[in-house]
Amino acid sequence: MKKIGIYFVVLWVVTFLNSCGFSTALVTNHNQNATEVHLSGNNFKVIDQVSGSSEDSYVLAIGGMKKRQLYQNAYSEMIKKANLLNGSKAIINFMTEEHFSGFAPFYVRRTITVSAQVVEFTK
Repeated sequence: MKKIGIYFVVLWVVTFLNSCGFSTALVTNHNQNATEVHLSGNNFKVIDQVSGSSEDSYVLAIGGMKKRQLYQNAYSEMIKKANLLNGSKAIINFMTEEHFSGFAPFYVRRTITVSAQVVEFTK
């Protein structure tokens, strides 16, 4: 009986004192338009690394924005930082990262970060 009590205490400590966060990353082509740019030659240079982030909190799985809206907010912030208005620039190598933290289901914080590289064409 004493061993069962010790196992219960150890299980309780492991369950409640561990880290409650996890992350995922997704590398995809978010550019779905018909423009084709060939980066095979030496006609460009990488000038910047930009990122945008958006986060929201949920209490008892209630509240906050949907994942799509969080992604759109992070993407918009990244585009603003890219400063694509001057010259012939493009954004390449998008990566989307999603991180959850908190103590589910009581409190969860979701953070989505979108990052990419900005290239400028020289020829």
